[in-house]
Amino acid sequence: IDHKEGVWIEDCVELSRYIESRLNREEEDYELEVGSAGIGQPFKVLQQYINHVGCEVEVLTKDGRKLSGVLKEADEQHFVVTISKKVKEEGAKRPKMMDEDLNFTYEEIKYTKYLISFK
Repeated sequence: IDHKEGVWIEDCVELSRYIESRLNREEEDYELEVGSAGIGQPFKVLQQYINHVGCEVEVLTKDGRKLSGVLKEADEQHFVVTISKKVKEEGAKRPKMMDEDLNFTYEEIKYTKYLISFK
């Protein structure tokens, strides 16, 4: 289970009790485990992208590039991540940090996940 404001243990307990009340152990033995998707797990559905717009994410592309940046937007076809990179402008002595928007389709990536920061 997942929710924009987070999932609490009480949410897991409530869902577990609801599901258990509709299963019959007399008919079939089962093991039920209810839990949150986990903060460091890759996104699986579009709503997770939408919920994390404005947050730092890590993207691993199918061609092996690992990028970190801010998730700028997401829709059914693609998502945009703003990365910061050093660019040396012509005539400048030092490179300076510049933002660049990278546009990805979901087919181009292996995963996207929330980047946990303790700063």
